[in-house]
Amino acid sequence: MKKSKQAGKYILSDYLSASVAWLLFNILRYEVFAIDEGASSLLDYLQYPGVLTGQAIIPFFWLVLYYFSGYYNKPFGKSRLTELFSTFITVLIGTLVVFFALMLDDIPHSFKIYYKLFFGLFGLQFIVTYIPRLLITQDGVRKIKSRKWAMNVLVVGAGGKAVRIARDLYRLGYNIYGFVSENGNIPVKADRAHVLGTVEDIPALMDTGNVDEFVLAVESKSNKELLGILYSLYRYKRPIKVLADRFNMLSKIQIRTIRGIPLVDVTDNNFSPAAQNIKLFLDKVCSVAALVLLSPLFAYIAWRVKKDSPGPIFFRQERIGYLGEPFMMYKFRTMYVNAEENGPLLASEDDCRITPFGRIMRKYRLDELPQFWNVLKGDMSLVGPRPERKYFIDEIVKKAPYYYLLHNVRPGITSLGMVKYGYAENVDKMIERMEYDILYYENMSLTLDLTILIYTVKTVITGKGI
Repeated sequence: MKKSKQAGKYILSDYLSASVAWLLFNILRYEVFAIDEGASSLLDYLQYPGVLTGQAIIPFFWLVLYYFSGYYNKPFGKSRLTELFSTFITVLIGTLVVFFALMLDDIPHSFKIYYKLFFGLFGLQFIVTYIPRLLITQDGVRKIKSRKWAMNVLVVGAGGKAVRIARDLYRLGYNIYGFVSENGNIPVKADRAHVLGTVEDIPALMDTGNVDEFVLAVESKSNKELLGILYSLYRYKRPIKVLADRFNMLSKIQIRTIRGIPLVDVTDNNFSPAAQNIKLFLDKVCSVAALVLLSPLFAYIAWRVKKDSPGPIFFRQERIGYLGEPFMMYKFRTMYVNAEENGPLLASEDDCRITPFGRIMRKYRLDELPQFWNVLKGDMSLVGPRPERKYFIDEIVKKAPYYYLLHNVRPGITSLGMVKYGYAENVDKMIERMEYDILYYENMSLTLDLTILIYTVKTVITGKGI
């Protein structure tokens, strides 16, 4: 709630600022250009149809640009220096777009007027936008320091380490919601009045409490227990920070300290807020386009699947997705009905469970096409680590616990592991393929996504599958 209200303040401020800046710019435009081109008065000029249309549309253009810049993703914890730089760059890009899209239609008597218009628009937009943003940010900082807007942290663990971390976080302006103790005989060092129960009580606390973040600072040395607690927290969709020295086995994580506190945010990824928004937008647009343009191919495949063997056209299976959330993934059915009546089993190259047409579909990855619907729903992305079943995840993490990091991004229809490695026939090969997905996780970018999509097209055309 606090996050949405703060984001709402920024959005309203930016809309009003863009409206005021464009009005002031049109006054400047009248003074340096329109007055010499026959405009009878400022009031008449501001009532021109083109000027009125711009006054209505341009503020929304700026809001869209600010959204894609990622400015609204994290309304709390903004650095004033970063905010200054971010506003400067975004306004500069927006000014270039507006200037070349609209201003070049004007033909002034002097080329110098273009410079006045450009720098006038940039200066007005930047100043009128940045000052309200700065005031909102400073107000938020004051409220956080006074603990009016302090983030509520639930500390998982109640030993000496948890107490020290909680003390440091409180000093930085966090509000310690409470502690939950570990199971077993781990000594409780926290004030008993602040211990809200054990790890088993977390679901009840999340139903009745107001927890913004988790900090995992348990004393147990059992990797299995640590990972079990970590995985159980994913479903609450809250940031999870863990003490770096307790999770040294998650060697793939980059340690990011919070003002000297060695905490690792295991729910963060390397995509910038701007890239996240652009990726999500492209996912939606491309999935709609694919579902519409490929509908004749969908109809043909559906007919062939039905003709090839008795059973449903689509295959539905629960997979584990973003932040450990289960979802139903859709594929065209490539196997005979009841192919897994004896339990979960990975497909192999000579798998007798695969139907004749199913083998063709798997070779050219055509069975994955219905997952564009999963992308449109938000369960998946075009590019990302392939989602797995919980049964196989439990087997993978026994040997590669850092697999859980892949839940910090939406799974994809295609992945670096799929185009570079292909299908996996057993858990060991799944771990080998996972190394490519970890490589993707560490180097996420829109450029890498595009590269993977190009490789995927090549894979589909050449039929490099089983």
